[in-house]
Order: sequence, then structure tokens, then C-alpha cells
Amino acid sequence: MTPSDRTSPSAARRPPRAAPPNSELERLAALQHADPHTVLGLHPLDGGMVLRVLRPDAAAVELLPADGPPQALERVHASGLFAVLLPARSARFAYTLSATLHDGRRIAWRDPYAFPPALGDLDLYLFGEGRHERIYDKLGAHLVELDGVAGVSFAVWAPNARGVSVVGDFNGWDGRLHPMRVLGHSGIWELFLPDVQEGAHYKFEIRGADGRLVLKADPYANRSELPPRTASLVTRSTYTFHDQEWIARRARSAPQHAPLSIYELHVGSWRRKGAHGEGILGYRELAPLLAEYLNEMGFTHVQLMPVMEHPFGGSWGYQVGSYYAPTARYGAPDDLRCFIDVLHQHNIGVLLDWVPAHFPKDDFSLGRFDGTALYEHLSPLQGEHPDWGTYIFNYSRSEVVNFLIASALYWLDAFHFDGLRLDAVASMLYLDYSRKAGEWMPNRHGGRENLEAIAFLKALNEVTHARHPGVLMVAEESTAWPGVSRPTYLGGLGFGFKWNMGWMHDTLLYFSKDPIHRRYHHNDLTFSLVYAWSENFILPFSHDEVVHGKGSLLDKMPGDRWQKFANLRALYGYMWAHPG
Repeated sequence: MTPSDRTSPSAARRPPRAAPPNSELERLAALQHADPHTVLGLHPLDGGMVLRVLRPDAAAVELLPADGPPQALERVHASGLFAVLLPARSARFAYTLSATLHDGRRIAWRDPYAFPPALGDLDLYLFGEGRHERIYDKLGAHLVELDGVAGVSFAVWAPNARGVSVVGDFNGWDGRLHPMRVLGHSGIWELFLPDVQEGAHYKFEIRGADGRLVLKADPYANRSELPPRTASLVTRSTYTFHDQEWIARRARSAPQHAPLSIYELHVGSWRRKGAHGEGILGYRELAPLLAEYLNEMGFTHVQLMPVMEHPFGGSWGYQVGSYYAPTARYGAPDDLRCFIDVLHQHNIGVLLDWVPAHFPKDDFSLGRFDGTALYEHLSPLQGEHPDWGTYIFNYSRSEVVNFLIASALYWLDAFHFDGLRLDAVASMLYLDYSRKAGEWMPNRHGGRENLEAIAFLKALNEVTHARHPGVLMVAEESTAWPGVSRPTYLGGLGFGFKWNMGWMHDTLLYFSKDPIHRRYHHNDLTFSLVYAWSENFILPFSHDEVVHGKGSLLDKMPGDRWQKFANLRALYGYMWAHPG
């Protein structure tokens, strides 16, 4: 659905006392009002009270007081503003509203502009400082109860927007009906909608700083539609975990001193169902089958390639569109919780591939969110990735750092993941990563290190290890950056482990050669022992080595079929015997 642009209506006549100035109404109608609550709802006026309701789709509107007879509202402006003057009362009174729409339907609702915000001053302060570790409980869409009324609190960060409205299947996707208010200087727009139910589809309609009107999915949504549809869904978890013993044991563990054997998994392609493999196993169907296989094969952990919602399945999840919602391709969020719970009960840890390095440019997602470069850098020298055609996060903005750190904590808190593997860390550390001379901007010291990204990674590791003892924080880092898996108080980045990418490249290069030539390449085997103890290494054979036509590990081996299998057995034996 594409929102149509709107022009400001003109007043049909001079507005009566019940109507605010035309300038206020014009801003409301054009979705450029920062605080519609000052106009709409119930307000004192001339010793009495005035109730104002904006319903452009209504032919007539009535006030239904809880303690009195109905009272008709008068249309006081062509924009669809209705109002009624009321005698003063000693307290704000309970009421509902009803309307007869232009199509003849009758509806009734509670007034959203009669409720206080669901966010407090401390929430706004901590988010502005980048230190609200549970901001995911405040931003997004949450089923709450305000003043004894159940509904959904909607909140979104869009500091440069001229106006924001929440739209969904509960209001016909009409952005005129529910404009939001901005809370102080926080850039957070908020609105409580009574009676909206779980499962409702919604987006935010934003009048950006550039004047354009766009529909954006919720960056903090906990559930999304099945791609290619892109709406966010109101949801909450009802799942009860049964892995308390596992979590307690994990907190007492020392991962660097325990056996560690990780199985990398793409959920959608590990095992299929149907006569021709046309069906995908969901999270719940997959869990017992995978647990049996991993235990039989002696693995201690499974690492899921990204299961955060992503628009393009061919990216295998590495172009994340929603950092707080599991992909709907394999089931609901509680199905993923069940998947992890089952594996924990079979003594298998679950790691998540997490992507804080970049995000796709899809119009419905994070890019140019409020008409400006909000989550990403404005300059293409820092804000766009030349290899992947994606945006790069602006790690110098505290709210963006908060968004990412809270996302990491969300997966550990709400889903009980046992750790995160961070993708493409090297691309975050270096300003000149995959860039030629003149295509990058030095840091304030003239160097090529991304100081803000380094600070983010250190803060991320400090917070996750403090909040969740025993979790694994793993870096896919392909350079010689020192101290990746050293604590931050010793000058390191604070990860627990680092993938040994050099070992993977050198070892596969050696094993791919015909045995007669290997005598000249023994250094490819021995070099890794020169630096094997400089980091807490994990030895990977990852998806990167079989993607884009590179072939399977078996096909990389020389010789006939028997020799290929013999070489592959030797390769795995060498891998298990090597430190790491």
C-alpha cells in the first residue's frame, strides 16, 4: 500500500470557539503536527471543556459519556474535525465515541487522545544516552493497560520527521486517523490505541524531513509478516521455558575450558519435507530431529545462520530487515523459543548469527527512516558498503548503538540463545575496508580504524557478558587485529572467541592440491601454529567456503571419489586435532 500525499484543506467557514486555529488544523491534516494531543481529546476552555475528534471518514460523531446521555459533536472544519463544548467537571470523565461513516457503517471506540504516554522520563533519558538495555520493552508495539484500559502502546524513534501516524488493519491504513505525538526532544513518537488486539498488522506512516510520505515497518517489531509482505504484527509471548537447569549450568561454565564443537545450520535447507522436498520444516518440527542428529554426531552447539526477519531469502539472512523479529518463514516467535528449549533439554547450546555491520536499503525498512540518514551514515564514504550494496550503521549515534546492543540482549533475554556470532567484524573495524584510495574518510587521528565501531563492540561485549555469564560472543574477523578475544580491560575487543579465517583458507588451499604438489606447501599447514595461541580461536569450515559456486568440501578434494572421501576424513581429523 502506498500512502497518497495530502494537501491542507481550507476551512469552509470561520472556525467556532471549539475549533483551534486553522494553522493547527492544517498541520494535523498534512501530518506535520508534533503534538496532536494538544488539539484532540478533552481540554479546558472558557471555564468549561471542549472535546475534539478528528475523523475525516465520518459523517457524524457522538460522545457517549459513561454517566450520561449521548451528545452529538459538530463538524467544525473541513478536515474532518468534530467538536463539542461541555460544562466544566471536577474530574476527567470516562467516555467512548461513536461515528457514522460516509459508507454507512457505524463504529465505536475509546479516544486515544485521553491517555498518558507509556514511556517515562527515565526511558527517554537512558535511550538518549544509549544505555537503555531494555528499550525493546518501550519502543515498538506492546500490549499494555493504561488507566485500566487494555490496548497497544506504539512508539517509534524518528527525530527528524515532521509528523508520524500509526496505520494498520485496525484503522483501514488511513494515516489521518491516528497521528502520534513526539515526547520532548527525544525524537520518540508515541500513541496508545485502546482495544487493538494481538495479531494486528501495522506500520508507521512518516512525513519525513524531506517532505515525502512513506510507510515504514517497525524497527522494534517482535513479529513480521511472511515475506514478501512487510507489515509488522502486534504480538506477545505466552511460551514457558523449561531450561532453567541448562541456564544455571551455563552461568557456572567456562566456555574456553570446555569442549566446543559447533554445527552451522541454515534452518530452511537442512532437511525438507514432501515427496520432492518442496516443504520447509518449521522451528517446532525441526527441533527433535536436529537434537537427535547433533547428539549422535557429538556436537555441543548449533549455530543458526541469521533467523532475524529479512526480505530476500537468497541472502541466507545476512541482509537483516528486522533486528527484533524472527523470520516468519519457519513459524511464530514462540515456535523459535520452543526450538531452543528443546535443544537445551537435549544438552545442545544454540548460537545466533547476528549482523550489526550493515542492513539492506529496502524502502519499507531502516534506510532513510525519517527522511534523513538516521540509522546509517549520510556520507557514502562511511554509510554504504561497496561490496554488498547495503547501508552501514552510524556507530557514533547513541540511539543507534542502543538499538543494536538492546537487540543483542533481546535475543539472549527473550529467546535464551547461548551466544552470538557477529558477522563481518572486519568490515566494522576498518574505515577503508574494501575501499580504494579516496573512497574512505580517516578517523580524527588520521588513521583507518573505525573508532566508534570499536567502542560499540567493546560496550556490546561488556554488557552481554555482565548480563549473561557463560554466553559465547564470537567474532568473524579475518584480519590480524590484535586482542579480538581479549577482555576490554586488557585492551581487547572483549569477544570470547574469534574465527580463525586464515587457518580455514590455508588448510583448504593445501588439501585442494594434488598430493604430489603438497610437499611444496607444507607451510600452509604449519603457519597456523605460529599464532594459534594469540587468540581464543574457533576453527571454521563455514558457508562462505561452499557458496557462490565454490563447491562442497568433498568436491574441493583431489582424486577419484574414494580418494576425495579419504582426503576429507583426513581433513576433519586434522581439524579436530589442531588447537582451537
